[in-house]
Order: sequence, then structure tokens, then C-alpha cells
Amino acid sequence: MALEDNIKLIVEQVLNQINEKNKELVPAPVQQEKKTACPAGTDETILDDITQVDLQKYLQVPNPVNGDFYREMKKATPARIGVWRAGTRPLTDTLLRFRADHATAQDAVLNDVSEEFIQDFDLVKLQSACRDKDEFLTRPDLGRKLSPESVETLGKMAKAGAELQIIIADGLSSTAVETNVPDLLPALLQGLSNVGVSVGTPVFVKYGRVAVMDCIGEELKPQAAIMLIGERPGLGTAESLSAYLAYNPRAGMLESERTVVSNIHKGGTPPSEAGAHLSSVVKAILERKASGVNFSF
Repeated sequence: MALEDNIKLIVEQVLNQINEKNKELVPAPVQQEKKTACPAGTDETILDDITQVDLQKYLQVPNPVNGDFYREMKKATPARIGVWRAGTRPLTDTLLRFRADHATAQDAVLNDVSEEFIQDFDLVKLQSACRDKDEFLTRPDLGRKLSPESVETLGKMAKAGAELQIIIADGLSSTAVETNVPDLLPALLQGLSNVGVSVGTPVFVKYGRVAVMDCIGEELKPQAAIMLIGERPGLGTAESLSAYLAYNPRAGMLESERTVVSNIHKGGTPPSEAGAHLSSVVKAILERKASGVNFSF
């Protein structure tokens, strides 16, 4: 048997054991239906999605000396602690979960926000000076500028001089944008309406970095701007979104002049809650005419 086939067999056996412990077997009629649809020689076994297991509740150490402390420690952090071992090596399911989470993080970085998403929220589509994803990842400076075509589009299709300009950018996680914005944006718009803040034409920037908001501010001259952008994904989550707010966004703006609300996702600040909170922050920034280190909330 080839090494690759042997590894595959071992992995399947381990996952089958996990499946038997944590989930009831799929009813026979369903298995039979899948068998008829599968080509000959394929394995129709249904396995658990290991990425859906909450690591803070996944207790792998057998017979811990202090079980209460072990459980409290796991609750305190999503980090990979108390994962046990097989000899000097990690358990197979621990390694598989690590690789699955790493793959999820890669997908978040390398995939693009869908055209359907941009259309559903009626966003003016722009692009940074980056020509493709590779250039975006290797040339952060180009991600901070708009392409000439986008500058022209911005002038034609976006409202100038608004109190607040809303900008959405993929950043380093398309997953974060598509997961959180559908709940965050309506809550933000509702909150802004409640506090009497008018908004310009919302835009989406493909291959955008945070400082591209300065270029947009230079063109549209809003009183303030907010950028919703995907954070760099980690093995804990690939869904984390950040909101950067700036009073008088302009070319040459210092990073210290931005106010940031980060860790927006279901495991941090829920997106709908973040949207409501951000509307209050925007109102305060406009009233005090300051953001970043010059602003306190």
C-alpha cells in the first residue's frame, strides 16, 4: 500500500472513531441513497466537520490532575491549550483541526468578495492601484491608493461633502466582510439615522488597505469617514472585522488620527451590536471634530 493511501486510511479510521463518539450514525435510508449516487470505489462515509467543534469546550486531556482548573483554563482563551498528545506528537484530530483552520485562514485571504455581495448592498465598486491579489499581498503601498479609473468612477457616482462616508474593503479577509457586514451595515445605518447623521454613497474597494480611505476623503471631502475592513485572519477565527474612523480624512493623515473598533465577529463584538455602537462613536467624532489620539469616547 502506498504511503499516501496508508495515511488516508489512518485518518479516516480516526475520524470514524470520533464520529461514533460524538454523533449518532446517519440513518440507513440516507446512507443507502448516497451509495447509489456515489461512483464505484468511493467512500460515502459522512464525517463531522471538525471546524465546528468549539475548542474551548473540547477537552482532550484524559483524567486531568485538576479537572476544574483545566476546564476554567480552556474557557479563558480560544488558544490551542490542553490538546494532549500521542507520544511526542499531537493527536491526529488536533493536527487535522490545525490544518483545517489554516486552510480557512488562507481562503479568507485569497478569495474575493463576491459580485453578488456588492450588488446586494448597492455599493459603488472601486479598486485600489493593485492589479491583482498577488500585487495586493506584496505591495501594501498600492493598496493605499485608488486606481485612476476608480478616482474617475468616484467623482461620477459618489456624493461629495457628506457628513459621513462609508467605505467597505476586503482587506485581508473577504470572509470577515461577507459574514459581518450584512448585520453590521443595517444596524449602523439605522443608528446614524437615529442620531441625525447623513451618509454619502457607500463604496466598496477591492484590494483595499486602511489608508485608501484617505484618498477617498481627499476626493469627496466628507466631514468623517468609516472603513469596514477584514482583519488578518488567524487560526482562532477568519471572520474578524475592524472599523476605522477618521475625522477630516485626507492625504497624509497620520495613523494615530484614526479611531479603531476591532474584533467584530460572533466570538467578539457581535456585528449588529458593533453597528449600533459605531453610530454613537461617529456622532461623538463629528461633535468633537476629532478622531484617534485627539478623541476620547
